[in-house]
Amino acid sequence: MTRLIVLVAAAALAGCGIETASTAATAAALKKQELEQGKKSMEQVQKNLGRAMEQVQQSQQSREAAEK
Repeated sequence: MTRLIVLVAAAALAGCGIETASTAATAAALKKQELEQGKKSMEQVQKNLGRAMEQVQQSQQSREAAEK
């Protein structure tokens, strides 16, 4: 009877470990996806910033040409 209780307890604890590992893997996958989305967002912002800087330079050049 004691062995049966030990086996049941061990099986229950093993099941908890599997669930914990699965939860950790899911959380890691979500974090990875968040990181990838963050990188994409950052790249998009950098592209937009580069375009805005080009427009500012063109405006300055046009203004300087108009002043001459």
